[in-house]
Parts: sequence; structure tokens; C-alpha cells
Amino acid sequence: MILDNRGLEPPQPMMRTLAALETLGENEVLTIINDRRPMFLYEQLEELGYKQLTEPQNDGSFKIEIFR
Repeated sequence: MILDNRGLEPPQPMMRTLAALETLGENEVLTIINDRRPMFLYEQLEELGYKQLTEPQNDGSFKIEIFR
């Protein structure tokens, strides 16, 4: 699942991401694209037992892959 959060003001990207995680299957990956590095999301992911990989993109956005 890919969720494009670009152009949204906080806290919308985090709210959309957390809602999408509720529908994520056991071995699925959620990929989000954000305008900025989601610093507050990382803490939430850790508390929920998720791992993430963050990659800066050439256009200044960030691609984050979230998985268990």
C-alpha cells in the first residue's frame, strides 16, 4: 500500500498513516511519501511495534517504508 501525504499540513500525514496501519496485513508494507521527515511518527511506530526505513528523495520529500 502506498500513501502519498505530500501537500498535507500536520497532523494530517500522521493521522492518515496511523489509520492506514490499522488495515495493514501481517506481512504487508505501508509506503508513505511525506514532504518532511516524520519525526513524531517514528516514536508512535516504535510504540506500536513497527519498524521503518526512511529514504530522502531527489525532490526533497521522504519515502518511508513501514513494516513489522
